[in-house]
Amino acid sequence: MKQFVTAGTLAVALAVGGTALAQQPPPPPAKTPAAAKPADQAEKPAPKPRAKHRAAAAADKEAAAHTAPKQQPGTAPEASAPDGAMALGTVRIPKAVKADGKDLPAGTYQVRLTPEEAKPDAKGSTEKLERWVEFVKGGKVVGREVVSIVPATEANFVQKDTPPRAGGSKVETLKGGDYTRVWINKGGNYYLLHLANG
Repeated sequence: MKQFVTAGTLAVALAVGGTALAQQPPPPPAKTPAAAKPADQAEKPAPKPRAKHRAAAAADKEAAAHTAPKQQPGTAPEASAPDGAMALGTVRIPKAVKADGKDLPAGTYQVRLTPEEAKPDAKGSTEKLERWVEFVKGGKVVGREVVSIVPATEANFVQKDTPPRAGGSKVETLKGGDYTRVWINKGGNYYLLHLANG
């Protein structure tokens, strides 16, 4: 009889267990592996965020902290030139040239600065520094030309050749032979004339 009871208990247990299993939801389907990628298309790691360049980061930090405008350097003082007429000296021009488009024969001339401004068209030019000079021979004005005045404070910016001595002058044909430059050193200022060769 014990065997019969054990067999009956076993049958009941199987029936209950089967019913319990039938009531449970089915397990989720197993994930199927994705199609294998070729070796050259392996998954890449996510890109790292780019760090700002140090200088840019410093500039951003400075801009955020900066509240007042930065101090700007002062501008150069206005260039000055002597007012009125003034004798610049005597020069010897070795060959015929053109002054203000007119012939000026070779010879020795007194050069006199006039108060008349040349009114240059060039932007950035200072009218006070572009003036007319006269070439005087035997007490008579025989020619005139525009002179560029380089103040003593700016002389080192244009001084490439050896300048004439103080109170002296230098006359030379420029490279290419198209112009003769008359360079006068008077009172610490340079007076530059460019005369077309005739």
